[in-house]
Amino acid sequence: MTCTLYVAWDERLAGYDFGPGHPLAPVRVELTIALARALGVLGGPGVLVEQPQPATDAELELVHDAGYIAAVRLASTGQLPAARARLFGLGTEDDPIFAGMHDASALVAGATLAAARATWAGTAQHGASIAGGLHHAMRASASGFCVYNDPAIAIAWLLQAGAERIAYVDIDVHHGDGVQAAFYNDPRVLTISLHETPALLFPGTGRPSETGGPAAAGTAANVALPAGTRDAGWLRAFHAVVPPLVRAFGPQILVSQHGCDTHWLDPLADLELTIDAQRGAHAAIHQLAHEVTGGRWLLTGGGGYELVQAVPRTWTHLLAEASGRPVDPQAATPDSWREYVTSRTGRQAPELMTEGSEPAYTPFESGYDPADPLDQAILATQAAVFPDHGLSPA
Repeated sequence: MTCTLYVAWDERLAGYDFGPGHPLAPVRVELTIALARALGVLGGPGVLVEQPQPATDAELELVHDAGYIAAVRLASTGQLPAARARLFGLGTEDDPIFAGMHDASALVAGATLAAARATWAGTAQHGASIAGGLHHAMRASASGFCVYNDPAIAIAWLLQAGAERIAYVDIDVHHGDGVQAAFYNDPRVLTISLHETPALLFPGTGRPSETGGPAAAGTAANVALPAGTRDAGWLRAFHAVVPPLVRAFGPQILVSQHGCDTHWLDPLADLELTIDAQRGAHAAIHQLAHEVTGGRWLLTGGGGYELVQAVPRTWTHLLAEASGRPVDPQAATPDSWREYVTSRTGRQAPELMTEGSEPAYTPFESGYDPADPLDQAILATQAAVFPDHGLSPA
């Protein structure tokens, strides 16, 4: 399909850096942009790459408390005592304080806002903030590698700009708890998260019983997948829940978070997806945007901690899909990029854009096994939220 794509990118986004040894290494985004450039994705017709500006305090306050923003700013310059910093989730193992943290975090939020503005204004059908997707940050605290919650800030801005219904789809291996919390009682925002079961994984939330506040019943949907879920099972769950809910909700814009820590090599979680299933998910979300929102689609990155084998390839596929010109999975990664990977990381780069799998699955509606843990997860989510949207659970 013919698409236009706005990409918010600036080399300074790599400044969101918690330091050596932290899983959220900015090199993963650098390698993604380098691969997308080497394959011609960012230079294609209809693709506009622009440098974003940092979010202002007023924009950050669409989601975050002013006192928290002030604390982040003080921590960034070493002026916040350690005990007080921890009250805001700062200075922890997950969210260590680093010099310039406020500026770097505000720039990530600004990038996602720029992509949201471009999409809402019609500058491009789709807007991408590949360094964004920091979905765990709460109103008054950092959490899970996330200082400011850029997807939630963008959604709040879109509501302020006139959007009446927004769907947010989160395919990170971790529950999109911060975004859910920001809009839990807002009937204008549907949040859907597919993630590894909270019984085993941070942040310990995202059960099917979390379905929205009193004024927004059924607007939070959570699919808690069993550890070890592979391509066919994950795609089965996605298609059983996401398209029906998004179609029934009828949003004006689709916002998605594409954490790729569902990959089988990811060191922080226990799902078993390949690049190819992740590519299939990107394509399904893209198609859903054209079907339901007239093409208005804001997409972000997210988690992903296999820095060489997984993140650059899956997010390059995401950007290529959003440009309307998907990369052939059988394509070789460019020699220049492989050389860059080795010089930058000392590791060997993958040679192909595929892992040899196919994004195939058996549709849930063709039949299910009530004794199967995956089907149990799907059934639990459908039973919890489908009736609120006029849908019949299986």
